[in-house]
Amino acid sequence: MATQVDEGDDPYLWLEELEGADAVRWVRERNLETAAALTDGEAFAGLRTEIRQVLDADDRIPYPGWRADGFYYNFWTDTVHPRGVWRRTTLDQYRQPAPEWDVLLDLDALAAKEGENWVWQQVTVLRPGYRRCLISLSRGGADAVVVREFDLVRRDFVEDGFALPEAKTDVCWIDADHIFVGTDFGPGSLTSSGYPRVVKRWRRGTPLSAAALVHEGRADDVSVHAWHDPSPGFARDFVARSLDFYRVRKHLLTEADELVPIDVPEDADSDVHRMWLLIRLRSAWTVGGVTHPAGTLLVTPFDAFLAGGRDLAVLFRPDDRAALSGWAWTRRHLILETLLDVRSRLEVLTPDGSGWRREPLAEPPVGRHSRIVETDPDHSDAYLLDSEGFLQPATLRLGQVGGPVETLKREPAFFNPEGLAVRQFFATSVDGTLVPYFVVGKADATGGPALLTGYGGYEIPMTPNYSGVIGRGWLARGGTYAVANIRGGGEYGPRWHRAALRENRLRAYEDFAAVAADLVTRGITTPRRLGIEGGSNGGLLMGVMLTRYPALFGAVVAHVPLLDMRRYHRLLAGASWMAEYGDPDREEDWAYLREYSPYHNVRAGEAYPPVLFVTSTRDDRVHPAHARKMAARLREYGHDVTYHENVEGGHGAAANNEQRAFVWTLTLEFLWRKLAGPDRPLPRQVPPGDAAERAGRGIHR
Repeated sequence: MATQVDEGDDPYLWLEELEGADAVRWVRERNLETAAALTDGEAFAGLRTEIRQVLDADDRIPYPGWRADGFYYNFWTDTVHPRGVWRRTTLDQYRQPAPEWDVLLDLDALAAKEGENWVWQQVTVLRPGYRRCLISLSRGGADAVVVREFDLVRRDFVEDGFALPEAKTDVCWIDADHIFVGTDFGPGSLTSSGYPRVVKRWRRGTPLSAAALVHEGRADDVSVHAWHDPSPGFARDFVARSLDFYRVRKHLLTEADELVPIDVPEDADSDVHRMWLLIRLRSAWTVGGVTHPAGTLLVTPFDAFLAGGRDLAVLFRPDDRAALSGWAWTRRHLILETLLDVRSRLEVLTPDGSGWRREPLAEPPVGRHSRIVETDPDHSDAYLLDSEGFLQPATLRLGQVGGPVETLKREPAFFNPEGLAVRQFFATSVDGTLVPYFVVGKADATGGPALLTGYGGYEIPMTPNYSGVIGRGWLARGGTYAVANIRGGGEYGPRWHRAALRENRLRAYEDFAAVAADLVTRGITTPRRLGIEGGSNGGLLMGVMLTRYPALFGAVVAHVPLLDMRRYHRLLAGASWMAEYGDPDREEDWAYLREYSPYHNVRAGEAYPPVLFVTSTRDDRVHPAHARKMAARLREYGHDVTYHENVEGGHGAAANNEQRAFVWTLTLEFLWRKLAGPDRPLPRQVPPGDAAERAGRGIHR
């Protein structure tokens, strides 16, 4: 099959040079322009202070990571510890308004001691025993991490313990002296997406080069990883090879290092808990003469399934309004999280010998979205339940399945909800599909500034959540806030996602445009006062809205966005997303990608709304060149573009709360200035080309 090469007409390839002298100079100049335009004055400073107060509030909920050793673990940042402390306390102490915390690791002290800009990523604790863990730290917030073994008894890193240099590493404990590790072992050990292609078993006290090969995938896979399940009485090892973002081949790894296939559909999610195998379908599956639709959750005894049995019980079947959003095991029960028109429901399923008994879980207050934060499936039927709404701060509760529910913590209110309401509407998209969206603000607001956000990708739903940042920075100023549940997301399960996959991507953008138009039709706002914001895949959404629907909006903000759909698969982790978007090197795929790729659809004579791009030099997932090149092209054509690139921060564009406060203040101040004043005339169109920028383009082509 014929493939396409680069078009050869990209004048800004030099901005892909992450630390190139000319690219760095260009970024510095743009940052100075943005700071001069937006950060002066009392309004910016005051809002940044208020947002920082939200992010650093001492009385916000310290969400715990559940551990079975009698402690609640928490990673915490505040003004005293901007990089954070990893700490723990007992349940009795956690119940107190001001618990006594035992600090295990002070990241600020570690960074100062070692001269590194450490950012906390994650921790993997050895079960059972809970005496050792593997801590992953990144430099500046990147996805690539340094892994080091830590002693939870001595509260210090283990000398000559397991340690791995910076890479996109995946690790898992097998026992106290062995771990599974996928990392950069040298040439050929990574996939084209930059993730481990090879997974090995590493024994304590031996060099990494002596680690034994467990499994390896192909270069065009996304990744390969292995993990150990230490559940008492059901200890097992597993290996998975991710063929693309959605297709995975899983195997049971026997003691003889044989790989036994777990013969579920490659695009299904599967989960093994004790004797049970859960299978959540992304596409229809016919087995035993029965066809189960996408979105169905099935369960079967694991050992019987491996032996060829296909006695599958249906635990959840979707319909036009309901979808499964997640699940969590306790010792003897399964908790299902479902969405009904993007409103959460929780129920408990229990195997009783003749089937699965179901009953509702203790319900949260009306109007709140709920999720299971943690369970302890090895030992108990306890669960931690978090509930929040757009106007209701989060409440964290501890429950026992079939038993009492206790409120442990309440998030403080960061803004006054008086006079504000939450409403849900449905917009009609181009093909007649009804697209839900939420509106938060004064119910009688008409024609004022509004901020609309969305995502629409990777089967990720946009559910109601409480944001002190949006509350203080937007709602309290009189703005309206809206969340669009467009196709491509997971609000209605796999069918909602598949409807906007690859060649059908335009449906997601048509949905978002329909929501924007519906906000105007209802009189909630006007096009000139409607701003939009999104990040990552949502940043791509913003770029498409800018270039395909400019008349619908008064201002656009794109955080860490994808924008160049011709080269996205060649930049950092981009190759791993081709199952979502398509392969630009295939003619038939580039034909539809070219239709909406924002970078390729900028026009000189178009009247675009003003746009702000925010990205990070240390984002090693979505390359900052997407935002750099888009901003440069818009500037070349004389459009109103503002740009900020944080030198650290990773895919979140911020490495600490100070930086997060700055980014959000920049975002909200930009939008408020553009939208809150009187209706503006159409932007003046200047002749294409900035002389200095074109000169730079010629030099670096």
